[in-house]
Amino acid sequence: MKTIKGPAIFLAQFADDAAPFNSLKNICTYMADLGYKGVQIPSWDPRMIDLQKAAESKTYADEIAGIVAESGMQITELSTHLQGQLVAVHPAYNELFDGFAPANLKGDLKGKSEWATQQLKYAAKASSNLGLNAHATFSGALMWHTVYPWPQRPAGLVDTGFTELAKRWLPILNEFDSYGVDVCYELHPGEDLHDGITFEMFLEKVNGHKRANILYDPSHFVLQCLDYLQFIDFYHDRIKMFHVKDAEFNPTGKQGVYGGYQGWVERAGRFRSLGDGQVDFGGIFSKLSQYNYDGWAVLEWECAIKHPEQGAAEGAPFIDAHIIRVTEKAFDDFAGMGADEAFNKKILGI
Repeated sequence: MKTIKGPAIFLAQFADDAAPFNSLKNICTYMADLGYKGVQIPSWDPRMIDLQKAAESKTYADEIAGIVAESGMQITELSTHLQGQLVAVHPAYNELFDGFAPANLKGDLKGKSEWATQQLKYAAKASSNLGLNAHATFSGALMWHTVYPWPQRPAGLVDTGFTELAKRWLPILNEFDSYGVDVCYELHPGEDLHDGITFEMFLEKVNGHKRANILYDPSHFVLQCLDYLQFIDFYHDRIKMFHVKDAEFNPTGKQGVYGGYQGWVERAGRFRSLGDGQVDFGGIFSKLSQYNYDGWAVLEWECAIKHPEQGAAEGAPFIDAHIIRVTEKAFDDFAGMGADEAFNKKILGI
């Protein structure tokens, strides 16, 4: 077994134009002072990194790693959540995602997908230049508008959708494979990959590609009423990243999983700061340790109520308290007798 690395923090929810959140150096100093040992960097934010430059210049990548190291931390992974979303977008969502891409691609569905694909390929090389072996992203979605359909889905629609999704992602997965980096999809509502079954269907279409893996985030499973502990039993071989994020689901006689179009505070299901929700983190850390999870525990802070600075301050000690220093021996070794084959046969009467 291996001891999980951490605590680390995803910087996306904290990056801001106001100090100390306005530059990689400042934000790393701030987070290190709170007790974090690693940072996950949003690659779309120029205040944090220039993704293309990190791919094309090892010197620049070393400079970025050096800025993080100066604070006593290290980079855990890069993230392309926004770019990954654009790899596959249904036309109904075209304008809604314009803000995820350069302004000159506004309304250009094909152009945004091509740009996003190139961004992912930059992320593969940049990750390699930074010495990283895992990468965080979203799958995008062609079928989300049919997730609970009326009228019913036409026969073959899901198969066609996953075939197309795989077609778009296979060149990206192959690029990551050439650099020895795993692509970790955050299974998330709004994405075609949002639970175990959809991940399995995608995995079949990409021929079990070894770089197609999972960013495990239990908060999204709480809001789907999915057994997030058993999920680890099923998919631990593919879990290469871990977002430590809490959530709660409190259905009423008026609303349930779908939330009734309410804002975050009024929804039955909502994200919470660590310890304020319903996630059994003791069970999660135990299972991941049991299955030799060899990665980081990364706080992704999202909460409908608590201020982010309080959430960040509370997050590091919370994660640290849940990391299990795995044992190197059995608890009953003191009673061991030592044996050889002859002795074993004697005990068995053979």
